[in-house]
Amino acid sequence: MRHHAPARERLDREVFGRPPLAPWHASHAELLDGPQWPPVSELNARLCGAAGVRFLAQTRALLADGLHYEQRIAQCAVVATREANWHDLFNALVWARYPALKRALNARQMADIARWGPRRRSRAQCALTHFDEAGVILLVRDPALLARLDAHDWQGLFWRERAAWQDGRLQVEVFGHALLEHALTPALHLVGKALVVLDATAEPAMAAAACAQAIAAGRALQDPQDLRPLPLSGIPGWHADNAREAFYRQAPCFRPLRPGRRYPPPIRL
Repeated sequence: MRHHAPARERLDREVFGRPPLAPWHASHAELLDGPQWPPVSELNARLCGAAGVRFLAQTRALLADGLHYEQRIAQCAVVATREANWHDLFNALVWARYPALKRALNARQMADIARWGPRRRSRAQCALTHFDEAGVILLVRDPALLARLDAHDWQGLFWRERAAWQDGRLQVEVFGHALLEHALTPALHLVGKALVVLDATAEPAMAAAACAQAIAAGRALQDPQDLRPLPLSGIPGWHADNAREAFYRQAPCFRPLRPGRRYPPPIRL
């Protein structure tokens, strides 16, 4: 079923005080929480310097150029943006926070469009789109925790190792703009599609840069199966119900590992 985000005037503003939206609200409260939708001109005024692209309203006149969405970004540095739209507003914010990652995804999409044409989608294009929409970067500073993730040992990862999410051994950065849109509905069980960076001392900016380099070089996101599911609702404090151990047995987002499923090695700095 297609998700419909709450109307701006009906939104429960408390969502902006909780993860994953809290850090985005801290940086862009005026765009997310104002009484009126920000026009695309305001997105450009506030964001395009950091993003390295321009946001233009997605109108018939814009689409009449005949360019594919990704081609318009690559050739014109223009991101077609629907006005009064949560999905595209979050996309603009992600462009400003993670421009290198966005450019790496676009470059890879363009390479596959050149190879397969604009009407066919390769496995790599699907992986790139999945990460663009629902991606997270999971920074793992304790190698022992990676085995729990790869085994889908959700109780072990989120319950028995709850402290790891608070002491820095596990840290997640949300990248996918569809995930941020879904977070506007707090009852949903969010699941991200994770690229894992394994390093004992790396900071989030270093992890994001490593992911961008791996994507650009074709070392990551060749197939949707390269992405590890990460039930974000299990992270302590990210869902109202996860203070109970039973939540990790009952919530539908905690799925077992499928027989034969294997994940690629993590990205290393």
